[in-house]
Amino acid sequence: MNKSILQILPVAAALLVAGCESTHDKGPYLPQRPKTPPYESNEPLVLLDPGVRHSVTSTGQPQARLLEDGRLEVVAQLRNRENRRIEVQANCIFKDVNGVSTGDETPFQTVILTENATEHVNFVSANDKAKRFTIRVRQAR
Repeated sequence: MNKSILQILPVAAALLVAGCESTHDKGPYLPQRPKTPPYESNEPLVLLDPGVRHSVTSTGQPQARLLEDGRLEVVAQLRNRENRRIEVQANCIFKDVNGVSTGDETPFQTVILTENATEHVNFVSANDKAKRFTIRVRQAR
């Protein structure tokens, strides 16, 4: 019986050492580049999915103005490109001068677009830190 244990011991030791060795972790990594450009960082209006991209467009750039109390008001015009009624959801992320989020993000609101119609969507920041913005539009869930 001692002979069989002595024969198995080198095999068990080799399996134990091989099982602890990592072949895929090689140290620090660079961040991966996304497949799509970072539109949410530099565009005022972003369509979040292919269905919305096909169905919705904007009639010009969203308009922004400062209210008397320093808050930012943003108005976008969303146009239905289809000959059927659709529902989308839109929200706005308010950003500072450098394009960094101020932590002020509106909840998604449902926008009903009738056949070939244009609807205005209005957002107002909660504080006076907002100087830039990104409006995001997605399919209604």
